[in-house]
Amino acid sequence: MSPSADAAAPASTSGPPLAPLIAAQLKFLLSNPSLPVKVGQIWSGCRNGRYADRFALAIPFCLDYVYWDFLYNALYPKVAPDVVFGPGDEEFQPLVDYDDAGNGDKSCLARWDIRDPRGLLNLVEELRLLYIEYQKKRVAEVDDTRLKFEVDTVLAKEGIEVCMVPLTDRPDEVKFAVPLLDLDLKQLVPGCPWKFPQKIHLQAIFPVSRSYSSVSSAPRLKLISTPEMKSFFSVDAVKLPAWVDGMCMAEYILALEDDLNNQVVEASASIGSRRRFIEALAPAFGRPLEADPVLVLFLIKLLWFLPCCLTALFIHQILCRNATVLSISGIFTFLVHFIIPLQFPRQQPILTLQSSQHCNSQGIPITSSQINDYPWSPRWDPMEMVERIYDFLADECQNFKKFCSDGVPPTNRRSSTDRVAVISV
Repeated sequence: MSPSADAAAPASTSGPPLAPLIAAQLKFLLSNPSLPVKVGQIWSGCRNGRYADRFALAIPFCLDYVYWDFLYNALYPKVAPDVVFGPGDEEFQPLVDYDDAGNGDKSCLARWDIRDPRGLLNLVEELRLLYIEYQKKRVAEVDDTRLKFEVDTVLAKEGIEVCMVPLTDRPDEVKFAVPLLDLDLKQLVPGCPWKFPQKIHLQAIFPVSRSYSSVSSAPRLKLISTPEMKSFFSVDAVKLPAWVDGMCMAEYILALEDDLNNQVVEASASIGSRRRFIEALAPAFGRPLEADPVLVLFLIKLLWFLPCCLTALFIHQILCRNATVLSISGIFTFLVHFIIPLQFPRQQPILTLQSSQHCNSQGIPITSSQINDYPWSPRWDPMEMVERIYDFLADECQNFKKFCSDGVPPTNRRSSTDRVAVISV
């Protein structure tokens, strides 16, 4: 399964274009977000051929990728492609297994039609399911009593994937990819933009041990989520439960899912808290103007030419992670960027000031360093949180103005110990 997922190369465009019918199938495959396939090298099987007719695909499997080559023939485009599987998978022969079982007519290859743009997607999905079963069979054959028990107790869980990880410098390993939490996140996050279900997986890697031991070593554990979910819930911040001696995967998964469920529900509630905080900015900083990010960037550019006025400009996203307000102190106009953490209100927003009147030598607007040493308590209501920030910025903007005008860092800022202390929960 090497190299890693991040190493999947982008499609090569230096050679001839793919034959039109083949290109249509590949385009349909890549447009299907439920199976995020990556394209590697694209090349022609003929020297000086007019069209390319083969390519490498990185196919998601077990929280990583497997790399397979799909070989069409541009001279005979109506013929189904040959598939070359990765090194170490020589025993994976799905079509031979089909014939031996008398199920060859069930394969999508038995109804192959190059004019059907879904053909390649159907083939990849079929081979991937067969590969999942192939890897499960390989793991079940491992001569390790503990792993046999783990396989027997957790493989019945829907959606689980498992694979062998051969190593040269130490014993082989078995990797489990276990889907967690059967939750409909669209109900927890009304109006969320996700078109497909967001997943959290537990990755567990066990070393293969062929010697019996009364105390087995703990597996290496890691939580992995889909990229889009990180804007709602960060699995990197989750502290995994300890693996107790004698524990099995099925037992561990139950404890982990209970803990995760509570944290996901808390993350959903945090969206409401962040939204109320953003709404509370309006009375102190000015009337809010909702705008999409493209319009916001356009309006910010206009600030260089328009007269300054006291207003507020908001990026008011569904997940309420960011907000920007435009403020004025005398003739000094500046932006205040709020980055609202997922753990709000336990963690306070991070503030950054940006001048709308000063640029550095590269023509980039001058910004302050990130600020989070202002008075804060998660127990305050949103209005008090905003009022404390407003009072703090009334002094801080003068330091920032001097920094922008003189190029002198605001060293005269009082430390957090000199201000009102942050009140902890």
